[in-house]
Amino acid sequence: MSSNERIETSIMALGPAKIPSPIKGRVEEAGGRCFISDEERILLDIDENDVIKAAKSGKGLVSFERAGPRCNIFFDPSKLRCAVVSCGGLCPGINDVIRGIVLALHHNYGVRNIYGIRYGFEGFISSYAHELMDLTPDTVRNIHESGGTVLGSSRGPQDIESIVDAIERMNVGLLFTIGGDGTMAASAKIADEINKRGLKIGVVGIPKTIDNDIYLIDRSFGFDTAVDVAGDVIRSAHNEATSAPNGIGLVKLMGRHSGFIAAAATLAMPVVNFVLVPESGFDLDGAKGLLEALKERLGHRKHAVIVVAEGAGQRFFSDRPEERDASGNIRLHDIGLFLKQAVADYFKKENLEINLKYIDPSYMIRSVTANTNDDLLCGMLARGAVHAGMAGKTKMLVGLCNNQIVHIPMEASAGKRKQMETSGDMWMSVLETTGQPFLKN
Repeated sequence: MSSNERIETSIMALGPAKIPSPIKGRVEEAGGRCFISDEERILLDIDENDVIKAAKSGKGLVSFERAGPRCNIFFDPSKLRCAVVSCGGLCPGINDVIRGIVLALHHNYGVRNIYGIRYGFEGFISSYAHELMDLTPDTVRNIHESGGTVLGSSRGPQDIESIVDAIERMNVGLLFTIGGDGTMAASAKIADEINKRGLKIGVVGIPKTIDNDIYLIDRSFGFDTAVDVAGDVIRSAHNEATSAPNGIGLVKLMGRHSGFIAAAATLAMPVVNFVLVPESGFDLDGAKGLLEALKERLGHRKHAVIVVAEGAGQRFFSDRPEERDASGNIRLHDIGLFLKQAVADYFKKENLEINLKYIDPSYMIRSVTANTNDDLLCGMLARGAVHAGMAGKTKMLVGLCNNQIVHIPMEASAGKRKQMETSGDMWMSVLETTGQPFLKN
């Protein structure tokens, strides 16, 4: 985030929260801290010099509401109906979030009517005829032990007015949406249509992206698991490369706009020689291009490992027509297969025999169960979302900021991507670990 950028951080509310929270007695009996106040804030920028500079300039500091239970809630739990929907691609931890939402609503607040919407926003549209799923502690007890999403998912836009019509018909008072940037944008539109109709229905988002590219959020759920599994894949690629003369292990990992998985997996499994990410351009040919650098590496060590993020090198396909998926996202061209062919063609011309193994584990990584770190994060996000929703907050998402769960307006992060700074610590650490040269002529 630019130090000059101003962000609106106020959270919309459905109205004053007047009902005493049912969790008060239990928390006080445990001797713990009871409730969080809306005045408790978490700073976005915690660099001391930046804080002092902002304070002296009078510009003020960007901060977010701290998540957690509020003393009073907006909804009467005995009358409330909630709905949960998951949209977009798979990601480790979706079932953990669904389970966490259901358990928090049921055990903390006594909400008994919780519906799972099947197959994304399609589930609200009657023509698809998707049945609702009754979500109870019994039905979600073991879902965290499986990958994917027990609710199913889908891509593509649905009519916002029709979605809100369905929410009204179901008498739902609180909707939880789990999804990426497109889902959060749709959720904001749903909240706007609800507000336009003068309805008291809350919309709370739990952002999902395995790529860890959600703007303003430290870490999204599923990312830690993805790095874990990617590290094992890189180890396998290295074993393949070192077991044959002039062995090359080429691994393609997720990362449409940001190379966080590729970078983090490389730092965790430091046997990689070249890392290619969307944030840093590279050339194939020429004295400083990847192919010459790869040839030099093979000459010295007889093996090499290359990790490429799926969004890297898209400029090599500028002559091809643009295509979009059902969600409106640009379909990326396959940089992994492109590099595989380019490397093979280059060394054939050089009359140098290589042993190239190409690995694309993307769908395997997306569908695995979450690891322990993501289990913990999913639980915190789920509880934070429930506390916020029960307090009447709406058109917001929960996320991790400086190791705290906070409330962020949907508009604040919509349409923006978090990327690695090529002059920042993470990318500099990758360059130090790999020893790769600057791959631009």
